[in-house]
Amino acid sequence: MSTATASPGRVSGADSRRLLRAAMPFVSLIVILGAIFYIQPRSMSTFGLDLLLRLAVPLAFATLAQLCVMTVNDLDLSIGTYIGVTAGISATILVEQPILGVLALVGCVAVYAALGALIHLRDLPSIVVTLGMSFVWLGVAISLLPVPGGEAPEWLRTFMSLKLPIPSPILMLIVIAAVAHIALMWSPYGAVLRGVGGNARAVRRAGWSLLKAKVTMYTLAGICGVLAGMTLLGLSGAADARMGERYTLLTIAAVILGGGEFVGGRVSPIGAVVGATTIWLAANSLLSVLKLPPEWQIGAIGVILIAVLALRWLVGRVGRAS
Repeated sequence: MSTATASPGRVSGADSRRLLRAAMPFVSLIVILGAIFYIQPRSMSTFGLDLLLRLAVPLAFATLAQLCVMTVNDLDLSIGTYIGVTAGISATILVEQPILGVLALVGCVAVYAALGALIHLRDLPSIVVTLGMSFVWLGVAISLLPVPGGEAPEWLRTFMSLKLPIPSPILMLIVIAAVAHIALMWSPYGAVLRGVGGNARAVRRAGWSLLKAKVTMYTLAGICGVLAGMTLLGLSGAADARMGERYTLLTIAAVILGGGEFVGGRVSPIGAVVGATTIWLAANSLLSVLKLPPEWQIGAIGVILIAVLALRWLVGRVGRAS
């Protein structure tokens, strides 16, 4: 009986799929930036990059929130409206009564943790639970802000408008990606958390609590959602109950574009942040540069999301064929 061994200079099919999956978000980002720079050369400057990328920071936080949930094989359909609540709290209660505002934000994170426990203990489909919670969060947001208003705390506006030698959004995105990667991909407990999505039975047999792992990931998702709402408020200056609604689908697309999977605990924090940046540039900056009419932009975003999923499918087919 003979065993087949791969030659040292040859890349296996599994390796090629991993390389393609890892390279896709970076290649997509370069293509989108190249198109924007070609159409609008003046955007290729420190000021231009700051304008292009500043609103990618809240989406990066929101994408990491979605990634935390997808790591344990769940899906969060409430992250968009949750961001509206956290932005509303930050624009009203946090400004008027800071201690109460902090407690309210901590309470929002606690609700997210409780959702993770409920989904696990009752074996409920996350997509149904989070869809229901999206209406709850929206109702809370509208109660806080029946009409757009409020204001960002002065310290938050100052932080989000920092002027650095390099565009501050680039530095923020790098730090966000690095911290998330170290926490989830390099730390021992991060391996356990990813294992819950990949092989929950093995994790349980090893003595780890699946309940604790799921609550941990939902807690982290809640924290990232708070940061997304606050950074979005810091950039916009005022809040709107519906300001984060479209983030739900964008975060799913960003995680997938960044190399994540719906199941199996396969995620990439760095890829997700790059994917969020790419999705934001494609769905907003590129459409604006192309001067697409507003009534067509929503449909164009849908086309972009479908194209993202189709591209991932094509990459998978190419990797399997190699």
